[in-house]
Order: sequence, then structure tokens, then C-alpha cells
Amino acid sequence: RQLVSDQSRKIRLLMELRQGGISDTQVLSAIERLPREMFVSDVFEGQAYENSALPIAHGQTISQPFVVAFMTQALEIGPRMKVLEIGTGSGYQTAVLAQLCRRVYTIERYRSLLAEAESRFVALRLHNITAIARDGYQGWPEQAPFLRIMVTAAAEEIPDALVAQLDVGGIMIVPVGDQGGQEILRVEKTEKGIDARSLLPVRFVPLVE
Repeated sequence: RQLVSDQSRKIRLLMELRQGGISDTQVLSAIERLPREMFVSDVFEGQAYENSALPIAHGQTISQPFVVAFMTQALEIGPRMKVLEIGTGSGYQTAVLAQLCRRVYTIERYRSLLAEAESRFVALRLHNITAIARDGYQGWPEQAPFLRIMVTAAAEEIPDALVAQLDVGGIMIVPVGDQGGQEILRVEKTEKGIDARSLLPVRFVPLVE
């Protein structure tokens, strides 16, 4: 019965995402294939398919499914790309990305969160994810440049080190702002510099150095 109710909740969530403007069928399929209950603590298992953010350890959160879908759709990922993700957290966003690209390089500052996320990737047989514990602000210069970068915590301003690791023509999706107000920016790197535009007001935990 649990399986049936999870399935019907998931269908309802996918309908909600479509109504909210998520039209990329590959993004929707990636979300449909993932058991979100695997990424939340037992206490919140019943809320796994609600369209809301949920708390995880270290004061972090697993993002609202709509925000995950929205940011993923905005990233415009192709199957041959390698993607850098800043802020592994529960690993849910990472697992969505991994289904859409060639390889995900993901950075998390809390080792315990990273270890839990990695065990989920193994259980889900997602073998195209490389994860490391380090300062997300510094990115992953050894693997740069990246055509796509996804940041899942709010920076006070667009991080220079990450812009430097973005390929020309590449796109970074990053929440920017403070607790007073944040917005998701789509940052495209051009020959002349960067072109940034605001996509959506949000509330994310801060990106900490």
C-alpha cells in the first residue's frame, strides 16, 4: 500500500511541476525515476513527494522539487556534458543531474553528508558521479573548464572562482543574495565577460566558505 501511495503522490507532484512550467520531459523523467524518500530522513518519509523543501543534517535542506526541476531545466544540460555541482547535500539534485549528463563532479563541505549521499548513489547505481569534500567557493580547478555549473546554496555575489572555471559559452545557475532576498541567476560566460539574468526569487541556505 505504501508503494501505491508513493506512486500516486509522485504522479501528483509531476503534474504540479508541469503546471508550474516545467516542460523539459527529460528533467521530468529524471525526477520520476528517483525515489525521493531515499534522500530524506525517516521522520519525513511521508512528505517525500510534497512540493516542499525538507530539513537534513547540519542545518541544510533538500530543495523543493519545483526548484530542483526549475534549476535543472534552466541549466540546459546535454548528454555529453560534464557538470560541476556545488553543494551535494542529500545528493538528490546530484542524482537528477547524473541522469542527464556524461559526468557530475560534486562538492560538499560536510563529510558526513557526502558519505550518506555517496551510499545513495551506489544503491541507485549512478556511477557517473565523482564527489569530494572541500570548499565549494573554490570549485574544482583540476577538472575545469565546465560547460555547466549548478550551485545549490546562496552566494552573496557570483563567485569569481566558479566563473573562471566556466567554459566560454557555458552556463551557471546560482542563487545569489542574502537572507533579505535571493534570486536564481542564469550566468552565461561570453568572450567579453558574463551575461547574468534573474530567473526566480528563492530561499536557500547560504554558501559558506
